[in-house]
Amino acid sequence: MVYLFLLLGLVILLVGGKYLVDGASGIASRFGLSPGLIGLTVVAFGTSAPELLVSVNAALKGNSEIALGNVIGSNIANISLVLGISAILYPIVIYKSVLKLDYLATLLSSILFYILASNGIISRLEGIFLFIIMLLLNWYFFRKISPTEENNPSGEENQKNKAIIIYIIFLLLGVLGLYYGSDMFVDSAVEISQVFGVSERVIGITVIAIGTSLPEMVTSIIAALKKKTDIAIGNILGSNIMNILAIIGITSMISPIPVADIFLKQDFIWMLGITLLLFPILKSKLQISRWEGLILLSIYGVYIYLIL
Repeated sequence: MVYLFLLLGLVILLVGGKYLVDGASGIASRFGLSPGLIGLTVVAFGTSAPELLVSVNAALKGNSEIALGNVIGSNIANISLVLGISAILYPIVIYKSVLKLDYLATLLSSILFYILASNGIISRLEGIFLFIIMLLLNWYFFRKISPTEENNPSGEENQKNKAIIIYIIFLLLGVLGLYYGSDMFVDSAVEISQVFGVSERVIGITVIAIGTSLPEMVTSIIAALKKKTDIAIGNILGSNIMNILAIIGITSMISPIPVADIFLKQDFIWMLGITLLLFPILKSKLQISRWEGLILLSIYGVYIYLIL
């Protein structure tokens, strides 16, 4: 039965990812907003919902290694696994604003995460600090959005109002599908993994991290196949930002998160290293080619091999 739930969770994720991309693209088009910034904010927060659920539950149950491993592992998987597969399917075009805004915020939040964790614990006060930064950053993102002026005939206004309602419904259905599908998938995967006696850290960094990254993966892959690559890259970088500022922030506010030395000496280094490696890849010809996607995917394979 657990294998059936695993498969069912994956199917729900696929459907949810399609609705989320369609809804976000429609809303961006309707208001003249940048799809990349919609991916960086609305879509990123929606696809980060599973990480929030898993991390908060793990922290409340005293499984801090699962909570921490989930976020670090998800951030590593998002850049190397998810972005790698997305680029292999369809090369991802990078706008200069991605380097100046999205990537810079991702890098700085990752460095801040490491600094706060370096003393062995992320306190409630530090969690509040991270959460406030998240609110300010999202406010800044939306300040950067400049809607295009539309001159529409009045007869089309009702039709457009109906369209926006449909897009919002698609967006909500997508978030719900990703949330419940990922929850079902992770629960099943953890149950299967525990049979083999795997440690909490390894479960958090591998099985749970990959499971909670499935929304980002499904959403980004569908966006790439639809040639909406600005949503794909915005979703991935935005999710990494949300994972640190929102997920770690909220989780540590509820319960301080102890940080084991092995995370600082190994997993944090991988997360920072992969994030730094992404810069020259993004900057080269302002495109992530299929070969570069393959390199990212191979790096993730090496990381998983060393962990296991």
